[in-house]
Amino acid sequence: MSKLKNIDGKPLRTIEDMNVSPKKQRGRPKGSKKIASAVLVQESETSKVYAEPKAAEIDIPQAQEVIFKANPGPQEDFLASNEQEVLFGGAAGGGKSYAMIADPVRFFNNPLGKGLLVRRSTEELRELVQVSKALYPKAVPGIRFSERDKTWFAPSGASLWLSYLDREDDLTRYQGQAWNWIGFDELTQWPNSAAWNYMRSRLRSADPALSENLHMRATTNPGGVGHHWVKKTFIDPAPANTTFDALGEDGDVMRFPAGHSKRPNEVLFQRRFIPANLFDNPYLAEDGAYEANLLSLPEAQRRRLLDGDWSVSEGAAFTEFDPKIHVVAPFDIPHSWPKFRACDYGYGSMTAVLWIAVAPSDQLVVYRELYINKTTASDLAPIVLDLEKDETIRYGVLDSSLWHNRGDTGPSLAEQMIMRGCRWRPSDRSKGSRIAGKNELHRRLQVDEFTGEPNLVFFNTCRSIISDIPALPLDKRNVEDVDTTSAIDHGYDALRYGLMTRPKSSLFDFDPNDTSNHYNAADTTFGY
Repeated sequence: MSKLKNIDGKPLRTIEDMNVSPKKQRGRPKGSKKIASAVLVQESETSKVYAEPKAAEIDIPQAQEVIFKANPGPQEDFLASNEQEVLFGGAAGGGKSYAMIADPVRFFNNPLGKGLLVRRSTEELRELVQVSKALYPKAVPGIRFSERDKTWFAPSGASLWLSYLDREDDLTRYQGQAWNWIGFDELTQWPNSAAWNYMRSRLRSADPALSENLHMRATTNPGGVGHHWVKKTFIDPAPANTTFDALGEDGDVMRFPAGHSKRPNEVLFQRRFIPANLFDNPYLAEDGAYEANLLSLPEAQRRRLLDGDWSVSEGAAFTEFDPKIHVVAPFDIPHSWPKFRACDYGYGSMTAVLWIAVAPSDQLVVYRELYINKTTASDLAPIVLDLEKDETIRYGVLDSSLWHNRGDTGPSLAEQMIMRGCRWRPSDRSKGSRIAGKNELHRRLQVDEFTGEPNLVFFNTCRSIISDIPALPLDKRNVEDVDTTSAIDHGYDALRYGLMTRPKSSLFDFDPNDTSNHYNAADTTFGY
């Protein structure tokens, strides 16, 4: 006989089970609570629970192809990339948004898979939701969307949340949560790296298979309020489509501590920038209509959106700087070329040292750079000397303020370096010298009409100064100068000090009426 059960499924207790005689059971003590009646259910075959069948696995490559038929090249590279952090994009029309919708499908077969895809605002998020609704049901049979949560649920149980992240206050919405895939669409719309860095702390999974394949993905065009930090994070450290070790805010490779128990000194993770342009998307480029629209834009916008040019910045002081013209591959500099160095020193901020060679044509070649911080002047001297130990350096020019005694009675910072054998001369910091230095840089960036060469070039190994120059903003109160509050002007100041020791001269700079050099021009028109 089957045992009877009460309403919560437990076996019903009988009088014998309670070891109480029937007589005593008839009455109930005064003040005792009334025993609730139980509903008896008899055990049957229908009470058994059967396991649900496992959801059929998705053909990931086929699903991604339905969403976004990747063309050979950048689009395929993005979907196949395995680096932890990848930026995809550059020019407009490269298929970035569709690629971002297709990429998280890679984990949809794992029931523990969790993804998060964010835009800056709810209005921009709405567009992403509409695109996903048009594509996911066609690519992933059985996938469903929760309108309330803005979340996609794959048949396996994996999920993808579409959300927004406008202000830094919004970061608290994601506190305590975890995802194995996090995507930022249009990354340069975030003004700084705070959101990107914080969300990296949410990138984790308890599933071993997922924890070995954690991904942060981003798409964007050049420009926008976050142009500089995105460029510094993904574009400047290495050539395009090259895997590189992730750098920290100080510019050094991020590693595990030397004393780490399992991974001492190992690189934390790697990054990659995969550029794409309109012509990587033949479906959009074929008829030329969209290309015509981009060609009609003002030069700065056209260079960003059509060419994917990261060297163009909003309100930039040196819009003529062009990496295709002013950046060259390193070459062996002849011993006969004079060499000198220039330095802008800082301890808490950055110290920038540039080494410059002078070609016979008077072209200046910036062939080496040193960016370092939290280094004393006396410690900087041997670092500089070691880098140039096999060279003959004619002179060095240093910020003249380093000769000032700042409340101490010992040698100045400049004298400390000179005492260690690293000799310098003071820079020109007289009134008007900043504007004169800026004008000199403009002249040096010009292309010589006779030789077809610019008067100033940089080795492509000098990645910091190459990054800084096009991003330098104009001073809003004085458009003749750069913004002196910019955190990226240290390399510029060092370059300016160096340029002013060798100003570009021309026959047409000569004033035939000026006799201060004791030379009287025979012809006041032509200067000879």
